[in-house]
Amino acid sequence: MAILIYAWGFVPLEEAKKKADQEIALKRRALGKYGEILQNRKAVEDGLEKVRKQAEEIQKRLLPGETPQLGAANLQDIVKRLAEKNFLGLRSFRILEPKELGLYRKISLQIDFNPINSMMNLSQFIYELEHQEKVFMISEMDFLVFNPRMPNNIQGNLVVSGWMQGSRSREKGKEK
Repeated sequence: MAILIYAWGFVPLEEAKKKADQEIALKRRALGKYGEILQNRKAVEDGLEKVRKQAEEIQKRLLPGETPQLGAANLQDIVKRLAEKNFLGLRSFRILEPKELGLYRKISLQIDFNPINSMMNLSQFIYELEHQEKVFMISEMDFLVFNPRMPNNIQGNLVVSGWMQGSRSREKGKEK
């Protein structure tokens, strides 16, 4: 009889106690990990806030617009305003094919300008273009000087490129 009580009563109780002890140890380890995470929470939140601020700063420097056409129109307006400010006559604008580069999209605009008789105006235009709040770069320059002995008339074109948010980063933002 004692053997039956031992086999059916004590052995299952002993196994249940071992199983409960293992679960308690597992739960304590999980609580320890959660405790570490809670202790590091402030540092993680600070890092996340820093990344958000950097993303906002980058976003401010990109061309606005939902589509490449809107970004190109914005780029064209900025270039036109700077050209008028520096007394440059622009002959034509041509929007080049946008290029997807990871999370960003490169928008390029070819500008043909009328003959210029002031190098100072041209250099000021280029300087102001490259030092805008938005990220612009001049990827190509092609100038023609009519009389090399007296370079007072210059004609040519520039390819100005700006950056805007790409389609992949927009999709990622919509998912959130």
